[in-house]
Amino acid sequence: MTTPWGEFALTRFPEDPRDRLRAWDASDEYVLRHLERERVPLSGTVVAVGDRWGALVTALAEHRPTQITDSHLTQEATRANLVRHGVEPGAVRLLTTQDPPPDRVDVLLLRVPKSLALLEDQLLRLAPAVHAGTVVVGTGMVKEIHTSTLQLFERILGPTRTSLAEKKARLIFCTPDPALERPASPWPYVYTLPDGIGPAAGGTVVNHAGVFCADRLDIGTRFFLRHLPSGRGGRRVVDLGCGNGVVGTAVALADPEAEVLFVDESFQAVASAEATYKANGVPGHAEFRVGDGLAGVPSGSVDLVLNNPPFHSHQATTDATARRMFAGARRVLRPGGELWVIGNRHLGYHVTLRRIFGNSRLVAGDPKFVVLKAVKR
Repeated sequence: MTTPWGEFALTRFPEDPRDRLRAWDASDEYVLRHLERERVPLSGTVVAVGDRWGALVTALAEHRPTQITDSHLTQEATRANLVRHGVEPGAVRLLTTQDPPPDRVDVLLLRVPKSLALLEDQLLRLAPAVHAGTVVVGTGMVKEIHTSTLQLFERILGPTRTSLAEKKARLIFCTPDPALERPASPWPYVYTLPDGIGPAAGGTVVNHAGVFCADRLDIGTRFFLRHLPSGRGGRRVVDLGCGNGVVGTAVALADPEAEVLFVDESFQAVASAEATYKANGVPGHAEFRVGDGLAGVPSGSVDLVLNNPPFHSHQATTDATARRMFAGARRVLRPGGELWVIGNRHLGYHVTLRRIFGNSRLVAGDPKFVVLKAVKR
């Protein structure tokens, strides 16, 4: 990545030689050019929100910026990119979306997220730290910035306008208005589960902003909940890519002796899963972990893995995450242990499962979704 601060060799995390996706895009380059071209002072507190793979804070490391991200993988990529470029430890402060933001922000760079709810949540969290002199610049690809995006900036921070497009990227310029009356945050959002979905019916779901389908039960999870494996006492179960934790919570409600590990790379998701589990008064034992899939889980220590794998990495469509999840599941399962997967029918996960496990069986299906089971031999 070529910037006014030099050239940077950046990678995503985990590094995969088959992954042809870059760790930056034109919107990262655009905002960095703007900072230099407009001679924006960077001596105060610089905060980069949603910096996807650490491109912004790596380029600006000499100014000791703070990064705020919802992604564990982003944090790991950022650490690796900083080390690669000889940045001293502690020069960049790494925060999560669940951490308190800095008390004062002088330059705020916001990479527009896919989730409008997450943008709303972060703007509301940061608004008290923004002052009349704060330079606020949003950045994203043209297809990521909508009228609703600009309206959020206007409603929470102040008057907003956009730049001309360059290489299909656009900037958002916002002038903070400290006198603006801001709305109360609606997050986390709480709702009640419908009937007819098994043990979790009538239960409570708690969703922090940015978690998939935050205001209702999505149809894929609804289908999965109706076809979960029946309980066997004393099982070690993993809800892999747990989201709001409703699947793992349903297992725990059906089998109080189960030990359930909730895992996701999203800090917002794991916070939601823990809140959902506690809201339902489940008597069993649970662990909540933000991490890279099943890394750190001992081999051969798990009886059952439940998984609804994502097939997007930000705006890119890819099956790389699903492949890594399936391979990780096979490693941690005991002989005879099972991986149960819910997915869109067209994704063809049965082929990938047969390649990794040597077997795959259809448990249930409808015109849109399939539930598949693979057994570790």
